[in-house]
Parts: sequence; structure tokens; C-alpha cells
Amino acid sequence: MRKNSIKNTRVNTEVQRELSNIIRAGIKDPRVAAWTSVVAVSVAPDLKTCKAYISVLGDEKAQADTIQGLKSAEGYIRRELARGLNMRNTPEITFVLDQSIEYGVNMSKKIDDVTRGLKSEGE
Repeated sequence: MRKNSIKNTRVNTEVQRELSNIIRAGIKDPRVAAWTSVVAVSVAPDLKTCKAYISVLGDEKAQADTIQGLKSAEGYIRRELARGLNMRNTPEITFVLDQSIEYGVNMSKKIDDVTRGLKSEGE
């Protein structure tokens, strides 16, 4: 299976949807923040490994705690993923912290500050 094939795209979407449901409803670990979302999933073409890009709304401590909680619950998550998906191999999941949403929010705030400063100078 090629990396950009339709089948791989479908598998990525299904794994992302199922992972989101598992993290939202199945994990009871207090380290995992309530505002945790799965931004993207990249399953290898051989279906053995998977990178899950996780976004956490909160400070750096909450982000680090969430990643640690997800890593400790990896076996449970993988078992639930195997139950929810009908796949021959259940991929081994690697959680990666994705800060692109946070970066976008910070850039938007900076742009707003600059435009506010330009409007006050123009008056």
C-alpha cells in the first residue's frame, strides 16, 4: 500500500476517529487533560506503526502530563482500537505533541495587537 493511496487515507481517518473516541470516553487517567484532541494520524503503509498527533489546550505541564498519561495507557488504547477497527494488524501507536493550533492562536493574537497599534497611531 502506498503512503498516499486512497486506502491509506481511509485507514488514517478511521484510526483518527476511533482514537478520538477512546481518548474522550475511555481513558480515566487524571493526567490526560479534558481538552485533548487528535489532530492527525499517520499510519505506516504496512499498518504496523502509527503516529498520532495530539493537541492539548493548556500550559506546558498539562501537555507533558497528557502525553505521559497517553503513553502509560498505550496498551489499553491499542486494545480498544483493535476492538473498534476490523484490521488484521493493530498499529503500534506513538503519541506526538502537536502545537500548531497553539502556534496559530499566538500568531493571531500578535497580529491583532499589531493592527490595534496601527489603528491607534492612525487616529
